[in-house]
Amino acid sequence: MTTMSRPPSDPSAVRPGAGDNFRRWLLFGLQDAKGVHQGPGAVSDSHLKKHAWWQVMCLTGVDYFSTLGYQPAIAALAAGVISPLATMVLVAVTLLGALPVYRRVAGESHRGEGSIAMLERLMPKWGGKLFVLVLLGFAATDFMITMTLSAADATAHAIQNPLVPGWMQGQNVPVTLFLLALLGAVFLRGFKEAIGVAVVLVGIYLGLNVVVVITTIFEVFAQPVDVSNWWVALTTQHGSPFMVVGIALLVFPKLALGLSGFETGVAVMPQIQGRPGDTEEKPAGRIEGARRLLTTAAVIMSAFLITTSFTTVILIPAQEFQPGGQANGRALAYLAHEYLGSGFGTVYDLSTIAILWFAGASAMAGLLNLVPRYLPRYGMAPGWARAVRPLVLVFTAVGFLITWLFNADVDAQGGAYATGVLVLMTSAAVAVALSARRGKQRNRTLGFGAIAVVFIYTTVANIIERPEGIRIAAFFIAGIILISLLSRIRRSFELHATHVHMDRQALEFMSSNLDGPLAIIAHEPQRLTPEAYRDKLTSAIEVSHLPVDYQALFLEVVVDDSSDFETELEVRGVNRHGYHILEVHGPVVPNTIASVLLHIRDVTGLMPHIYFRWTEGNPVTNLLRFLAFGEGEIAPVTREVLREAEPDVTKRPWVHVG
Repeated sequence: MTTMSRPPSDPSAVRPGAGDNFRRWLLFGLQDAKGVHQGPGAVSDSHLKKHAWWQVMCLTGVDYFSTLGYQPAIAALAAGVISPLATMVLVAVTLLGALPVYRRVAGESHRGEGSIAMLERLMPKWGGKLFVLVLLGFAATDFMITMTLSAADATAHAIQNPLVPGWMQGQNVPVTLFLLALLGAVFLRGFKEAIGVAVVLVGIYLGLNVVVVITTIFEVFAQPVDVSNWWVALTTQHGSPFMVVGIALLVFPKLALGLSGFETGVAVMPQIQGRPGDTEEKPAGRIEGARRLLTTAAVIMSAFLITTSFTTVILIPAQEFQPGGQANGRALAYLAHEYLGSGFGTVYDLSTIAILWFAGASAMAGLLNLVPRYLPRYGMAPGWARAVRPLVLVFTAVGFLITWLFNADVDAQGGAYATGVLVLMTSAAVAVALSARRGKQRNRTLGFGAIAVVFIYTTVANIIERPEGIRIAAFFIAGIILISLLSRIRRSFELHATHVHMDRQALEFMSSNLDGPLAIIAHEPQRLTPEAYRDKLTSAIEVSHLPVDYQALFLEVVVDDSSDFETELEVRGVNRHGYHILEVHGPVVPNTIASVLLHIRDVTGLMPHIYFRWTEGNPVTNLLRFLAFGEGEIAPVTREVLREAEPDVTKRPWVHVG
């Protein structure tokens, strides 16, 4: 009975229970290996709608521009009267360092993989995988702290508003947890039309900030005494102008939060509409749009950072920046209320709360794209990590824990946020410097190398000044590495092949055995002499009672990179010393053999029989060799992989050992 002729329902069939329905809802989209889903930074296929670069800039801008909600206050608290000068150094690093680096990243990583993928290509095998896991730990720190810090600052803006009821005072943690829970609920339901929402939020938020900046600049000019007092404090507290500049250079790493947004900018590249002639391999229009996005966002943010760092330090008393002060974590909101009234200030607070909350949504979507892109492909995440909803629950729970540990304090989380941002930017600078060196571009290699040195200094200085950032990142890194290795061990007996293809010669070799059992002899590719093949065939005939005149078919697996997990297998037919050989390259010998056997079964309709010799050596040592190098105890592991892949013993290829 076909699907079309089957009745709508079978009354005798067992109806799915509540548990089955919940599991189906939770794992919706599990087969989506690319991590395609609605949300900021989602990987988009060609049939999905693309957007103009300026619209996508608003998407990354909810993360980048939203830092205006807390950056001026953090800068004033960290640098004091030197804040404007330190901010100018930060802007110089942004425009002359980060921007050129990420413009090149956009050109070499146009699918949205970012600098991590560039380094992954430069560092193969287990060392490269481990390095990527470390970078993923810092990326997780960046995105997770973006969520919790933004939610905490949104809470500060809400509670400090004069129209908020008094009972909410001091309830920062519960309100922040509510915002994070709301964020998780949105993603559990589905995150649609993110770009449209981002355009509205960013447009309103930047417009309100323009009003605040212009108003406060006029107020500064109207109060020359305050400017004079600031100048006197600047020159008398730190001595000569050279000392002031030197201190500004030393202090600017504390302002590194103002560098956030570049990694998100390249992550959302697949959303950018290209030119009609663009191809997936050479999307020139998409790359040009991404570079416009990065440049425009950096220029806008730089202008806001310079002006706001000056007006806030002039117009706001220093004590208000301290913990518990009215401007702590909300300097521009303080100015909006002070100089434009409670009505405008409330509107500004609502806009700030909305964009900060949406910045958390951008970070959540970044995590949902980042984790499925790497860990399942490495075999270092459970199968359900391809689905969105389980990851949303995990990330939301981690956000709850971070909020509780830091008591929803914006300042306390700033060090971890800056550490994650700076490490990713340092890795990007190193990646483009190595790329330029590989392309024999001497001047660019020197330039990007100098930028990398600046970011390395900034990162180290930030870690020394605020070591809690690296401690938090270390927990993320250790957690990711531990979970990844345990998952890799647990999934070691799965089939790794995503596709198996046999060339014409290989198919012809099997066509000569269609009348009898399809016997295949496993052979080590390191022993390629005629004597080695003859000895292996003689042994198989004697031990397994094959016909004396049997035309042998050998199977050889060449291990290329044992750290790989998901691979496409190309099986070639080779004639060597008069023997028929199926040669295939793969990451792991037993799993590759199992994949080829199942493919042969499905292609020929015959049940293949594989013949092994027992592997010499300690079984525990051989098992460790299998986990690390893809070799070791081949015969029993091949049988176990086949058992897990094919539960029906009558349909399972036979494994013979002698």
